[in-house]
Amino acid sequence: MLSSLTWFDLDFNSITGTIPSEIGMLSSLYIFYLYDNSITGTIPSEIGMLSSLTGLDLDNNSITGTIPSEIGMLSSLEVLWLNNNLITGTMPTELCALTDTYIYYDGDEISCTCVDSIYEGGTTCT
Repeated sequence: MLSSLTWFDLDFNSITGTIPSEIGMLSSLYIFYLYDNSITGTIPSEIGMLSSLTGLDLDNNSITGTIPSEIGMLSSLEVLWLNNNLITGTMPTELCALTDTYIYYDGDEISCTCVDSIYEGGTTCT
């Protein structure tokens, strides 16, 4: 079954559509990469159910809306890429609590009041 899937990497595949809420059912997933596709819609809150997730790359898509606070439940998350999307709003404080997570995002569109340092074009929120 897909519940045992650990690595999902579909970078550079011209994928269209949205990230389904069923993503939360992939309980063993630790890598979720959709870099440089044509993903639309919002980041589903169910993504916060992926407790093993260490890498989430959604760069270079057309994702809209805000960052769901449920991403802050990803205590194993090491890196989050959100650059070059249509995401707006404020970085959720729950995400800022992940002190060992590097977050790459568009600073002109997403405000982050918890930025501690800049790291290779990204930030770490503490």
